[in-house]
Amino acid sequence: MMPNQDFTDEQKQYLQGFISGADIARATRGLPTFAQAIGGSAPPPGLSVPAPAVVERTGPDAPGLMAQDRAIAAGKKLTPQEMAKRKLHPLDMWDDIVTHSQEGRFPKGTDLLAFKYHGIFHVAPAQDSYMSRLRFAGGIVPTYQFRGSADLADRFGGGYLDITTRANLQIREIPASAGADYITAVHELGIDNHGSGADNIRNVTGSPTAGIDPQELIDTRPLASAMHHYIINHREMYGLPRKFNIAFDGGGAVAAIEDTNDIGFTAWKVPTGKAIPEGVYYRLQLGGITGHKDFARDTGVILRPDECVRVAGAIVRAYVDEGDRTDRNKARLKYVLDRLGFEAFLALVEKHYGKPLTRLPMGDCEPRPAVRKHGHVGVHPQKQPGLFYIGILTPVGRMTSDQARALADLADEYGSGVIRLTVWQSLILSDIPESGLSEVLAAIDDMGLLWNGSSVRAGLIACTGNAGCKFSPSNTKRHAMEIADHIDAVMTVDLPVNIHVTGCHHSCAQHYIGDIGLIGAAIAIGDDTVEGYHIFAGGGYGEEQGIAREIFRNVPASQCPEKIESLLRAWMASRQSDDETFIEFVKRYPTAELVAMAEGVGQLAGV
Repeated sequence: MMPNQDFTDEQKQYLQGFISGADIARATRGLPTFAQAIGGSAPPPGLSVPAPAVVERTGPDAPGLMAQDRAIAAGKKLTPQEMAKRKLHPLDMWDDIVTHSQEGRFPKGTDLLAFKYHGIFHVAPAQDSYMSRLRFAGGIVPTYQFRGSADLADRFGGGYLDITTRANLQIREIPASAGADYITAVHELGIDNHGSGADNIRNVTGSPTAGIDPQELIDTRPLASAMHHYIINHREMYGLPRKFNIAFDGGGAVAAIEDTNDIGFTAWKVPTGKAIPEGVYYRLQLGGITGHKDFARDTGVILRPDECVRVAGAIVRAYVDEGDRTDRNKARLKYVLDRLGFEAFLALVEKHYGKPLTRLPMGDCEPRPAVRKHGHVGVHPQKQPGLFYIGILTPVGRMTSDQARALADLADEYGSGVIRLTVWQSLILSDIPESGLSEVLAAIDDMGLLWNGSSVRAGLIACTGNAGCKFSPSNTKRHAMEIADHIDAVMTVDLPVNIHVTGCHHSCAQHYIGDIGLIGAAIAIGDDTVEGYHIFAGGGYGEEQGIAREIFRNVPASQCPEKIESLLRAWMASRQSDDETFIEFVKRYPTAELVAMAEGVGQLAGV
């Protein structure tokens, strides 16, 4: 062939076949296409290179791999995390974990993500150690596992446990050399924490007072447990493009805040005379991700309890197919719903489910019982006559291993051998007879925990902060306690208020749904940089659902207690009635007026 001479038809046909075959082979091995391999250059003149075919795969990992194949075939570039998962499934990393432990070294690069599939997170530079996240369906923990977790914290970690906002436990300060032994010990305790982090379905949450709540419509414990075991036993549930959350709310007094989850199942009573038989059903909500300022929305779909787990599996499979593998910032379910629309996505769910989903207008359901905003704290009668549950506050979710063992002892001696974790970083002792209440309350006091915290302290949530997370510029747990200490010292807040302190845009403490929310910020003051926050107000969930708006920006941490005091004083001085909530007050005023009111009241109070 002479220079500048076009290819003959025979040559074109040969080259097209060669390149197409090569692209198929490269795609199945996780390698870039021909065009990508040569820097995205166009094919030779006159040659049209067909898109590589998507090879039909088999086995439990096939859905995720084929989703990656389709992205490659479309000429897109997978993220480094997707490329790493493509080369070796993270659940198959055990030999690497053992080797790292034997050599006393932490994972690097994309191995950081892979190790999270086994429940261990290298959290340097905040702590040069592993943090481990466990997994308890619905936040229900038998005392032998709760006590055993405390023992693990002493044996491998820092001697304390953290309760998370997914009604879960975390253990910190685990050295590199202990990684494999620690995981083995967790499994020997009967805890399967595979997929407790990274691109997985996180701990399944449910109503923390399930089965004991006098006002609940349905006990969520069986479904939370069934969903947990469905995930554990279906490997394709680990082929996600990003993290995923599922929650069941049974209509009890303590909320599961299911509207902040990717899938929220909310119990509703359907009366007689409707299109479906009378009974308690779950309405399906989809797309919650409050860190991206969005709540799960009702789909119109209503499900019998026995349908929920299989439908959730179908939703996850549709998400595996459609989730973005090229941009992790847009990989959550919300963005699939934004792109396809709810009805088109539900059509894909029905395809995976194998039959149509039932729809029912919201108006055909009876009103739900009201949530008790701080019902996770204090002494409350159960539906079982003569028994009570006690909601206990820990300092922003943290307790020592000795406190944890003492709580397990109380649950064994006076209760039914169960600890209930809540999304409020608190816990509940249940099934306490009236005759034992005084002894249990005294024991809680003696161990330095609270069962009767103030309105501010009862709704105080804080993520790990820069003491244990590299993303946070501020020490959220310490600053949250300083806020509560200050408010309790200078004023009495007579209605429930939730204050959420989060360190970064990941919003683990969900600052957008707090009455008052804070997000960490590094603030420049002269030549120095200090820890601080942007302060938001007016967020809520459930009946108070709303995204908080920014009120104050770049507030040094040292000034946050006074700023929050001024907001609370403005509310209590200007509310229209004694029962007007903080959220209702905030919604009545534009931001500029709220700032002026807070500053004015603050000046009068000397704040």
